Amino acid sequence: MINSIVRVKQAIEAVVVESSVPEDPVHSKNTLAWLLKLKLKPDADEALQIAALGHDIERAIDRRKVRRADFDDYDEFKAAHARNSALVLKEIMQKCRLPTAISDDVCRLVCRHEVGGDERSNLLKDADSISYFEVNLPFYFEREGYAETFRRTIWGYRRLSAGVRHFARSITYETDSLNSLLREAVMAADNGQCEQDA
Repeated sequence: MINSIVRVKQAIEAVVVESSVPEDPVHSKNTLAWLLKLKLKPDADEALQIAALGHDIERAIDRRKVRRADFDDYDEFKAAHARNSALVLKEIMQKCRLPTAISDDVCRLVCRHEVGGDERSNLLKDADSISYFEVNLPFYFEREGYAETFRRTIWGYRRLSAGVRHFARSITYETDSLNSLLREAVMAADNGQCEQDA
């Protein structure tokens, strides 16, 4: 089984490193690092570790990528993205002959990584969210501009569990404009500003 787990992790990395989204390879590893940090012990179970590495894998495969433009509702888009990433991972895990019990657990975790719902999927959601702030936000800003990044940052901050929001608030960027954007988005989220107003 250990060889299967290693092969799955290597296969995920091989796919993610080819992503046209420049932050994806770093975000994958950074999400795992945050997962282990939030878990407070380095022995997070293998299913959680695989889910952390591969939770966004569908973005790395252009022909299979879920497109934001195809959805009117952002949460519906994120749910479709999560399900699609789970499908891609399932194929990889089957090829690597990962035991079905672990594979099914990984798929369940990835399907829930945007919304959480139990201790383990909440942990993955929080690790993913903090990594957005630490790794993805500057890239997202460059691609999408201020208004969309502001809206996405409010959404991302609100999805964080209350006990880990301080990690997002403590992140600093190289530019004052990004630091201001983060502060303003956190204030807007804390004050209950609607995402549609952002």
